[in-house]
Amino acid sequence: MKEASKRVSFKHINSLAIPSIIAGISEPLLSIVDTAIVGNITIGASEALAAVGIAGSFIAAIVWVLGQTRAAVSAIVAQYVGEKKLASISSLPAQIIFINVALSLLIGIVTVFFAEQIFQLYNAEGLVLNYAVSYYKIRAVGLPFSLMVFTIFGVFSGLQNTFWPMVISVIGAVLNVVFDYGLVYGVFDLIPAMGVEGAAYASLISQITMAVLSIFLLYKKSKIRLKFYFPWNPELKRLIGLSSNLFLRALALHVTLYMANSFATSYGTEYIAAQTICFQIWLFFAFFVDGYASVGSIISGKQKGEKDFVSLVRLVKDLNKFAIFVAFGLMLICFSVYNYIGFVFTDEKMILKVFKAVFWIVLIMQPINAVAFVYDGLFKGLAEAKVLRNTVIAATFLGFVPTLFICDYFGLKLTGIWIAFSVWMLLRSGILAVYFKRIFLLKNT
Repeated sequence: MKEASKRVSFKHINSLAIPSIIAGISEPLLSIVDTAIVGNITIGASEALAAVGIAGSFIAAIVWVLGQTRAAVSAIVAQYVGEKKLASISSLPAQIIFINVALSLLIGIVTVFFAEQIFQLYNAEGLVLNYAVSYYKIRAVGLPFSLMVFTIFGVFSGLQNTFWPMVISVIGAVLNVVFDYGLVYGVFDLIPAMGVEGAAYASLISQITMAVLSIFLLYKKSKIRLKFYFPWNPELKRLIGLSSNLFLRALALHVTLYMANSFATSYGTEYIAAQTICFQIWLFFAFFVDGYASVGSIISGKQKGEKDFVSLVRLVKDLNKFAIFVAFGLMLICFSVYNYIGFVFTDEKMILKVFKAVFWIVLIMQPINAVAFVYDGLFKGLAEAKVLRNTVIAATFLGFVPTLFICDYFGLKLTGIWIAFSVWMLLRSGILAVYFKRIFLLKNT
């Protein structure tokens, strides 16, 4: 037992965390690049920025909801790696990819058909609505590819490998930047400027490329084969159970995104545009800090398979220290260039004024986010999906929603939205920290 309970070294943590950070931030970079480039088009920039924000948040919600199988796959694969029984789940990845792709196709077809009605629920109208619908109809084609990539990334994580997801994500992000510039603004007389639709096509090309690379590298760099065959793997039932709880958790997450964007849109175009910028930066920070959270997910699943809970407790303490340190670093960097960040996305004075008035809240909540994300990753790795489900549901409906309505009543507008987000993250981090202390810390120290 003494030998099993070694402290996970700083070097090993970073060998997993740094590639995971790079891979993680590549995902929101797709949306950030769209936001920055679209926000600087010459005609209808404010409306385009608002539309990409609304449609992008809806796409993110779908991917987050369906992509919860990534965490479930990672947890199960990691546990079987710890138990040295990986061969017994060889059929599982192909089966869950098949289910994910089928679901994403169904959801994509239905939502495209009702796209206008969906974005009207976000209070979008006129040019904002037209842009949002055209952007989404193109991006929806990429949903099956995104879900495929998410699942394969989960397999790699379970195998304790974050390097190849990093490579795939970086390639996808670079492609997205190149095609964004070319398709949004046009290239001389060769490619006409396509505006918002160009940004959507750039993301689609990136998603397809990443899916192809994911399949290729999974075959080349692991023993997992995406060969679909019956019977259903015995672990599929547990994976679907985990995914279902994470699915409900993701729905609660979507409630916060929907209500935030809906309220911001109702305040005016400059408010939803500023909200889009704030949220894209928040998301970038979230994925950045989530690199250390992913280490918790990857290693905790393996430690659970090895029944090494003493090392698990030590791991969580170390990850919290690293994640909070990174969060403070990001916060200080952004405060040092506070007056200049908004110009990356737009030069509209009203949008910049609203953005600057609220961005400080986005920054000061980063250390709280760091703790929440570490525990999120930990409980995903331990396959404690019910705890995550109940935590987010409680934080959403007992914290975010009432706070949002109270702030709206007092006319706080975008400031109120981010106060509600802060309460939401405080509850998420606090509940998970208390639960971990009660279940693991007190019993294993």
